[in-house]
Amino acid sequence: MNKQTAKKAEFFLQGILGRLSDGADFFEGVKCVFRSGTKKFEFIADLNRENMKLEFIFQGQRYSVDMKGFCDFVMEQIPLFDTMTLTYCERGKGYIIEADDRRVTTKSADNITLEGKGKKEQAVSAAVSMSKREYFVRPDKAAKVLETIGVLGQNGKVRNDMIRKYNQIDHFVELLDPMLRQLAKECDTINVIDLGCGKSYLDFVLNYYIKEVIGKKCHFTGLDINGGVIEESRKMAAQLKYNNMDFIETDIADYEPDKRYDLLLTLHACDTATDKALSMGILNNVKSMVCVPCCHKEMNSQYNIEGFEDILKHGVLKARIADSLTDGMRAMYLEAMGYEVSLVEYISPLDTPKNLMMKAFLKKDKNIEKLNKFFALEELLGTDLSIKK
Repeated sequence: MNKQTAKKAEFFLQGILGRLSDGADFFEGVKCVFRSGTKKFEFIADLNRENMKLEFIFQGQRYSVDMKGFCDFVMEQIPLFDTMTLTYCERGKGYIIEADDRRVTTKSADNITLEGKGKKEQAVSAAVSMSKREYFVRPDKAAKVLETIGVLGQNGKVRNDMIRKYNQIDHFVELLDPMLRQLAKECDTINVIDLGCGKSYLDFVLNYYIKEVIGKKCHFTGLDINGGVIEESRKMAAQLKYNNMDFIETDIADYEPDKRYDLLLTLHACDTATDKALSMGILNNVKSMVCVPCCHKEMNSQYNIEGFEDILKHGVLKARIADSLTDGMRAMYLEAMGYEVSLVEYISPLDTPKNLMMKAFLKKDKNIEKLNKFFALEELLGTDLSIKK
């Protein structure tokens, strides 16, 4: 190739590398293949996120260069070879520059990897054909994340013992899709916080869906008091190269938000942890919240309804009524704080009786009249609920 080819390639390369300054969290690497006759010379450059330099080894020599230095290096190599293929890879998308003596071309491709598309990315899971519904998290597109969280087997298909779990995950994303697309319109980057994140399986799936399906930048923060699950989450994030995720071992009540969050998740947080999470979201004006409540011990231990003594003496009935009262009053308090609230069953009650999903979107100012009704209802029931503390 000649210097004129190098100059044309530089124009395209500078344009592609410009994505790195704004999208470092989603960058996966750059692969460059030079050919001379039948011989092939290649390298893969990774990003050192501490100094924002691209690091690689080529023909036995180690390099660490900034974006301009990388461009200069590639331009120096082009005249020494017959052809060049350069692949810039970020999560969900890739850009390819091909150059020879006659021309320089560029193209984009979805779901490309530095090694090329493998069988796992090409495989269409049996789960996709299990029903006629359109899946939101398709195994043939989300193979990497589904395999990492244990849903997908080595053969690229949903494991038999995980089919029900996969359907639950996909339905969860389906229910959140309208909210996520609304946030994508309103936010430059969707900042998500998961309070009581556990092993963060749904966070990883949502991370994939927001970035690679909706096409919006996002950042996830997961909090949990259990150091073991935090460490597991960090390992999976590293394995997936999901650099836009932080996991912190802490009690929810001790966490001081370092940014404005757009979406708060609290899924199956036990005892009053759900109320602490919702309270934190309210205090920090989080735009939207999604809650899947678990325990309702606080209400069950406090409430009493005059005239219902003969019913509430049965513990199982008292507990079931406490479930509905707790979530109803949570929804009522959120509405008093200016949120629009909806309640849906998100999975079959045959799977778990704790199958309620509460979605809240901040739309209005506080409703003092409804807040006073909430306090009056607390007094009537003899309760003092944590959500308002």
